[in-house]
Amino acid sequence: MLRTALAASAAALALTLAAGTAGAQTTTLRIQNHQAPESTSGRMTAEFVKNVETMSGGDIKIEMYYSSSVVKSAETFDAAATGILDCDMTNGSYQTGKNPAFQFVADTMGGYDTPLEYQAWVNFGGGKELINELYAPFNMTFIGAHIGGQESLTSTRPLNGPEDLVNFKFRSPPGMESEIFANLGAKPVVMDFTEIFTALETGIIDGADASSLAANVSNGIYDIAKHTTFPGFHSMSSDQLACRTDVWEAMPEAHRAILTAAEKVMALDMMMLTIVENGEALAKMPEMGVTLYDWSVEDRAAFRAAAQTAWDDWATKTPETAEFVQSHKDFIKRIGLSE
Repeated sequence: MLRTALAASAAALALTLAAGTAGAQTTTLRIQNHQAPESTSGRMTAEFVKNVETMSGGDIKIEMYYSSSVVKSAETFDAAATGILDCDMTNGSYQTGKNPAFQFVADTMGGYDTPLEYQAWVNFGGGKELINELYAPFNMTFIGAHIGGQESLTSTRPLNGPEDLVNFKFRSPPGMESEIFANLGAKPVVMDFTEIFTALETGIIDGADASSLAANVSNGIYDIAKHTTFPGFHSMSSDQLACRTDVWEAMPEAHRAILTAAEKVMALDMMMLTIVENGEALAKMPEMGVTLYDWSVEDRAAFRAAAQTAWDDWATKTPETAEFVQSHKDFIKRIGLSE
């Protein structure tokens, strides 16, 4: 009798556990990024996917599409918002056509000196909340940002200083950067990130604003472009994780916490790994025949002045842009970067 009762209890417990396992909610996300899988960012993205799946015990599955293989980079945000994808892991500044405020989601141009300062604005300076106010009408939710560090301009001709920007035809992302460089005499060409290598190879452009020194090496850009700025000065553009709001809100709270934490881990790892890999890339420059250009304090100041003049011009475009500009200015003052 006792044996029968114990067997019945064990069977009931087994059924309860099986039901609990069967009822566990799973999440599958289709995410596109614009980075090559072998790049620094691409490898960190793969690690992000692995971390998420491990921390969730396999309950979160991510289908990651590299090198903008589903839609063009600038179309990723809309593809996520409309259900072609679920999340966008490209760059907020691609969406400046929707509202100029998107520029200040990702790249302030002449604002912060280090990626850690920008991350501090996102996480502790009201940045995340402000971004989500901007994203809400598009049914998108901003989760977090990741950025390695200052980018290096690449070129097939010398880049000694601002004077060499005159008639410099280079790939630029859309938005404020194009205006700043145009005002300095350059000829920015807006094109998709994935088109850079072919455009350099065929001479359509003289150079490119692509990524960090290390990422440019891994992408093969220095096989063609033998001139580059380092340390970078012009841009520190941040990629993001942003998901369709209804998808995000339908997830269990635990899944949202895992994705948020994994994004922060990725952001920290990106900063550290970029330091290491930029140093390693720097050592390879002589054997690759690449000439480095470290702009003077005066030349950097000239660029920063042009960039911050553009800030004020952009602040007049929409109320949202004015909010972002003021937020960045207030935070830069708060952390002691300006008086």
